Amino acid sequence: MTALAVIALGSNLGDRQATLEHAVAALDALPESSIRAVSSWHGTVALTLDGPDPDKPEYLNGVALLDTRLDPFQLLDGLRAIENLHGRERVERWGDRTLDLDLIAFGALEIDSEQLQVPHPRAHERDFVLAPWFELDPDAELVGRGRIADLLAGLRSRTEPEEGATP
Repeated sequence: MTALAVIALGSNLGDRQATLEHAVAALDALPESSIRAVSSWHGTVALTLDGPDPDKPEYLNGVALLDTRLDPFQLLDGLRAIENLHGRERVERWGDRTLDLDLIAFGALEIDSEQLQVPHPRAHERDFVLAPWFELDPDAELVGRGRIADLLAGLRSRTEPEEGATP
């Protein structure tokens, strides 16, 4: 049975766009998998454990929709292999990286294991995930959280300055 996987892609080191385009090609080449759609690339401030850090290299982010017959754990292994091929080093949590691939959603499946959490536990808080996903599928839903459109609107309403406030 084919499932639709939502994969977030990000890079803030090296030739970011080339890395992301190679990663999309590698996703499309995974066994029993094919790319359905890829968002445009969105530039975003680096997010660290301490919050946004404008002094770090900017990220380029996007989302890919992947039709796959792989199970979620096989897909996760494939994502890690693609990251490794692109020089991903896991030195510090939320550190700079050549390539980051996150499995955001896998059909309507919910998984909470040591290896994998689906849907991604912080996807609903991330504009850099929701905006490109919305671009591809405005009617999409994040299991357990609701419509992407509503999540994105709520997130943006919390980050916009109040009318009359000085930035």
